[in-house]
Amino acid sequence: MSVDAATVRRIARLARIAVKDEEVSHLQGELNAMLAFIEQLSEVSIDGVEPMTSVTPMEMKKRQDVVTDGEIPDKVLANAPATEDHFFLVPKVVE
Repeated sequence: MSVDAATVRRIARLARIAVKDEEVSHLQGELNAMLAFIEQLSEVSIDGVEPMTSVTPMEMKKRQDVVTDGEIPDKVLANAPATEDHFFLVPKVVE
């Protein structure tokens, strides 16, 4: 796949980037080089390769999925203008 000058101008317009006419040919070369690299990556065989979450093998730290109040409700509500029974009080907006 290759990019022509009109496509470069369209990409620049969509990205809201001001591109001068003398810069179009340079950007065209840059975009074509990127696309050539991506096409090269598609030729790599990935059969039998497991997806990774990290480059080093590790297990994700897990915690119990329990609902708590954070054990600091007084600190959380300290700056609230109005509270009641550890809840924020807000003005009624719907009748």
